[in-house]
Amino acid sequence: MSALSRRSVVISATTAAAVFGLDKVVSFMPSAFAQDAAPPIKGFHKFKVGDIEVTTLYDGVNVKPHDNGFIKNASVDDTKAALRAGGQSDDAVRIPFTVTLVKFGGKTIMFDSGTGAQLAPTAGLMAGSMAAAGIDPAKIDTIVLTHFHPDHIFGLMTKGTNEPVYPNAQIIAPAAEMGFWGDAGVFAKLPEGAHGLAKRIQATLAVWKNVRLIEAGIEVVPGITSIEASGHTPGHTTYVMGSGKDQLMVLSDTANIPALFVKNPGWHVQFDRDPVTAEAVRRRLFDRAIADNAVITGYHFGMPGAGRMQKDGTGYAFVPVT
Repeated sequence: MSALSRRSVVISATTAAAVFGLDKVVSFMPSAFAQDAAPPIKGFHKFKVGDIEVTTLYDGVNVKPHDNGFIKNASVDDTKAALRAGGQSDDAVRIPFTVTLVKFGGKTIMFDSGTGAQLAPTAGLMAGSMAAAGIDPAKIDTIVLTHFHPDHIFGLMTKGTNEPVYPNAQIIAPAAEMGFWGDAGVFAKLPEGAHGLAKRIQATLAVWKNVRLIEAGIEVVPGITSIEASGHTPGHTTYVMGSGKDQLMVLSDTANIPALFVKNPGWHVQFDRDPVTAEAVRRRLFDRAIADNAVITGYHFGMPGAGRMQKDGTGYAFVPVT
């Protein structure tokens, strides 16, 4: 497949920059050319961590053409070599979207909400994955947000109308994240292309009555504790539940694709607002996961989307659950 030799689809500058608050257009491969970005056969994976019933849900993938600015301190050649070493095709960067859902303490709790079929043409598969997993969206009690990037929150709001998709669920969101995006003065801090995202957040999450803001380091619902993990965004937050050898850590965007940013934790992806802080957080949480022998989930780790961390030379290795 010679996807890079074909013309890629470039979404509008406003939408593209809003994807991660960038000041440049983001390209997506047209779905017809993203043949090996097909969803897993089932679209979900189920397993248990102690008494926690975990389901990871596949929402699709962004097939991103190589870009010299994607990793600030590594070349395209470095990126291609790392992808090949990880057993992946090196013709483009495939960034999957994987949502974590748990049944825990008598509740059904979802971490983040997917793209809402409002980003890459090869994403937006959450509804089908939920149906295949036997999950009724109306029975989700709580949605816990890690941060406000569109691939994590657009599944909460309908396209065009911004009506809530889960009006009866409690939405828990980091106060620091709302403090940044919900501030009337945020527009002076953002490139013009990202203003649309801030406006959408201020029209939805900032005013919805079912949103509860939380601080880091507290029990946000019984048995689930928030962990400060800024750097990717000002209020990026991860979560841990369980105890002893039966811990689950929802790392979200602490790291992106394992073959790139787990193996090379010092690489700085363009999506991190403060890459130096993001790297320090990444190493701290990876080391914690190893010390606690915790199962972790990563939003961009691909299916099954969960596993354990191991030290691997100067970097780390991600070992998926079976």
